[in-house]
Amino acid sequence: MTKTKKEKQATEEEATGTEKSYQELIANINPIAQPLASRKLSKKLYKCVKKAAKLKRIRRGVKEVQKFINKGEKGIVVLAGDTLPIDVYCHLPIMCEDRSLPYAYIPSKVDLGSSAGSKRPTCVIMIKPHEDYQEAYNECSEEVSALPKPI
Repeated sequence: MTKTKKEKQATEEEATGTEKSYQELIANINPIAQPLASRKLSKKLYKCVKKAAKLKRIRRGVKEVQKFINKGEKGIVVLAGDTLPIDVYCHLPIMCEDRSLPYAYIPSKVDLGSSAGSKRPTCVIMIKPHEDYQEAYNECSEEVSALPKPI
């Protein structure tokens, strides 16, 4: 019995690990993904999303995040840089700037979804503050706010 080409690729990926490097992920981001979080900040954001997801203190998805930004909820907005078409969420950074919410792009929607405890890719998440992970939240918030905003 011979394996098909796809099966061979799948087993090779499992053996080598499906993790893509930060550089490979950056190659796939869209043109509006500014400010882009560094590798270090991306890891911190993933950890903060994971902690917030355990306590159910996140908003996930464009419609839900947009609704709660309009209601005036505070938090850090994390957007995936590899989301296409851009029209899906290009209005969210403007909404964040109008309400002075910190926001940043990370390279992968798959990683964002998995850090939130979902099997599906997620293009935007809002992390809400909570006392159980306040230190990590404050650190992420400061670093995201310090990122240069696009002109």
